[in-house]
Amino acid sequence: MSCFSVKMAGRVAQVESIYDRVMNYCKDYLTDEPADIFVKIQPSDIAYERKRSDSECLREGRPVIDYPEDHLEELAVYRKICEKMPDHDTFLFHGSAIAVEGQAFLFTAKSGTGKSTHTRLWRQYLGEKAVMVNDDKPLIRITDEGAFVCGTPYCGKHGIGSNITVPLKAVCILTRSEENWIRKAEASEVRPMLLQQSYRPADPIQLMKTLDLVDRLAERVSLYILGCNMDISAAETAYNGMKN
Repeated sequence: MSCFSVKMAGRVAQVESIYDRVMNYCKDYLTDEPADIFVKIQPSDIAYERKRSDSECLREGRPVIDYPEDHLEELAVYRKICEKMPDHDTFLFHGSAIAVEGQAFLFTAKSGTGKSTHTRLWRQYLGEKAVMVNDDKPLIRITDEGAFVCGTPYCGKHGIGSNITVPLKAVCILTRSEENWIRKAEASEVRPMLLQQSYRPADPIQLMKTLDLVDRLAERVSLYILGCNMDISAAETAYNGMKN
């Protein structure tokens, strides 16, 4: 059993885990500050993650993967933290977030469209100007000053991310296209995708708070749809289309 605290999106979660792997995974986010959120992992939480993983594999026609329990506990910890984050005007969003000169751009799409590939092209195109915030599961915090995208330890299979919080300028939905193009979108047009890519808590009250946060996000940032190929010119099109 391990007991430790992590700080993400300005909030501190105290975690009691069964295995040490979770604390090691979150090493860049450890803190001694007082906790806002308390999470204790039970064997049933790990069993729940295994059931979800097996169901996803079967649904997608992939072989079931026998993940070790300490890996499943990593997922359980983040899920339980994110169940409580809406109380703090924060929610988990599936996407790849990159910052350029103090402003963040968040890309989302259906699985397999190429979110991570696109932000990799941004890093090639912009070089050191571009900093990855999180390549998979950032947190978004909504305030009166705007929306902010926040790094977390849960940053994809390649572990690309930073423990930083950056003002979020735009959310962009990727689509595949032979030619590169970008256009602004209305909130009503992209809201279904925003909801789909947001973590929706099981608790009804927290779910309603999340739906409200998604609406507030759409009010505070610019929204775009990008048609792109896998060439570096796609990054040029996207960046020039959104930076101003």
